[in-house]
Amino acid sequence: RIIQAINKKEKTIIYGDYDVDGITSTTILKKFLKDRGLECGYYIPNRLIEGYGLNKESIEKIAKQGYTLIITVDCGITGNEEVKLAKELGIDTIVTDHHEPGEQLPQDAVAIVDCKRKDNQYQFRELCGAGVAFKICQALSIKLKLDEKEYLKYLDIACIGTISDIVPLVDENRVITKLGLKLVNCTKNIGLNVLLKTIGYNKVDSTAIAFGIAPRINACGRMGDAEVAINLLLCENYEEAEVLAKKTQEY
Repeated sequence: RIIQAINKKEKTIIYGDYDVDGITSTTILKKFLKDRGLECGYYIPNRLIEGYGLNKESIEKIAKQGYTLIITVDCGITGNEEVKLAKELGIDTIVTDHHEPGEQLPQDAVAIVDCKRKDNQYQFRELCGAGVAFKICQALSIKLKLDEKEYLKYLDIACIGTISDIVPLVDENRVITKLGLKLVNCTKNIGLNVLLKTIGYNKVDSTAIAFGIAPRINACGRMGDAEVAINLLLCENYEEAEVLAKKTQEY
C-alpha cells in the first residue's frame, strides 16, 4: 500500500506522538518516504488539548485536507473507532505501533504492524515505535531493491528513540543502539548536529541521549509544541535549526 502511494504521489500523512519515540518515528518515516519522492505531511496531537493517539477530530481535519492515506507511528493499535471513521471518510490507514493491542485489532486498517500482536511471528517483540518505523523502511528498501544505506542512515534517529523510550537494550535494540550511537557522533542530520552543539556535547553516549537530548525533545511535546522538535530533526537549514534548537533549550 505504501509503494502504491509512492508510485501515485498520493497525499499521505504520518500520524505520530508527542514524545521522543513518536517524534523520532515520524522523522524516520517522513525522511525515508521523501527520498522515495513522496512528500508526506505529519500530524502530532497536542498533548494539552488532544492527549495521546488517534482522535476523531484530527481524522476529520485530515480528511478535509484531502489526505487518502494515514500511516500511524508509535500509536494507533487501540484506535478502532478512529480507523473506522477514517475508512468512512475515504482514508486508508496503516497502523504501525509497539504498544500492547486491545482485545480487538482495528479491523478497518489496511495493515497493522505491531510486534506485540498475539499472532506475531517476528523473533523480537521489544522494539520501540522508532524501531518499528525503522523496520518498515528496511522492509520497503528490500522490496524496492534499494541499497541498505537507504535505511541504515536513519540509525542515529532510531537510536535516540530506542534509548529514550526505555525499551530493553537487548537483541535488535542493542544493535540499533550500538550502531546508532556511532552514527550520532558523525550525524548528517542538521537539526541533531546543531542540537548537540547547542547542548555542548563533543562525544555522545547513551547517557547523553537519555539526559541531554531526550529531555529537550520531550519538553516540546509536554508544552504542547512538539512541532519545534520534529521540525528541528527534519530541518535542512542551519540558521533555522539554530533557532529551533534554542527553543528546545528554553523549554
